[in-house]
Amino acid sequence: MRLIALTGGIGGAKLALGFAKLLTPDEVSFVVNTGDDFEHLGFHISPDVDTLTYTLAEEANPETGWGRRDETWHFMETLERFGGETWFRLGDRDLALHAFRRTRLDAGATLTQVTRELCGKLGIAHDVWPMSDDPVRTRVRTSDGFLAFQHYFVRDRCAPAVTGFEFAGIDAAAVNPELVAALREPVRAVVICPSNPFVSVDPILDIPGMRDLLRGAGAPVIAVSPIIGGQAIKGPTAKMMRELSIPATTEQVAAHYAGLITAFVLDEQDASAQPAVEAMDLDTIVAQTVMGTLQDRVDLARTVLDFTDRLRAALRPTAN
Repeated sequence: MRLIALTGGIGGAKLALGFAKLLTPDEVSFVVNTGDDFEHLGFHISPDVDTLTYTLAEEANPETGWGRRDETWHFMETLERFGGETWFRLGDRDLALHAFRRTRLDAGATLTQVTRELCGKLGIAHDVWPMSDDPVRTRVRTSDGFLAFQHYFVRDRCAPAVTGFEFAGIDAAAVNPELVAALREPVRAVVICPSNPFVSVDPILDIPGMRDLLRGAGAPVIAVSPIIGGQAIKGPTAKMMRELSIPATTEQVAAHYAGLITAFVLDEQDASAQPAVEAMDLDTIVAQTVMGTLQDRVDLARTVLDFTDRLRAALRPTAN
């Protein structure tokens, strides 16, 4: 049976790599947020897809978590000299991937097809599925109006106060057909990796029909908290929650997914919140979820898989 893992960028990609180390390509597939995608310098940039791709290929920049290791920056340095936009950093090796994607999309290939081709060229056997082949663009509402996500996240360094989000184009977007087909077969579990619930996971879940498909899989739906001790390891999740007047707690992350998830993974630092989460009628485990090393990623993936199997065993009817 196949595990379906939903993920955004750096945090989710870490757990995804752990799953990929333990499970064969027939046993796990990854569904990736594309709400962060945007057109820049003539290229179609897919930040979360690329972060997962480089992570699975073990080519991610270990210092940043995004981009490629051993990058050079001659293109950016020259562009800056010409007065071009350099706020979104694209390394020379990374640019080759974007040029390939642009060419293939212009030739009529879908984003899913291009992603499969890129994964193959980078030696990745596991499925990496964009959440949709239709364009969805995350816009961040601030006190000064809406910002395109990358303008908020990269150009403005998450400084503006957030008041809400909009996913432009989502009403017309269709769930990736590869995922639809996979959900027709027995599913081991659906795992929401520890990504930002608002801008990495919600764009996936808000595609029309997505929640019903996942609920209808007949398998545990497990979320791993991205909030640890009131903070996010990476990214603006906790800051966003505070600005939205939502307590930056693991309980609130669980509540955010209410109605979809059946189980939840808390970090050891938040063990005291376990009774509150279980009161939401969720199965829980407490685990070490900080993934500083490759071994941490594999260990957490193994813990989640063991939890999944216990949940599945509890679903099976007992023999008389």
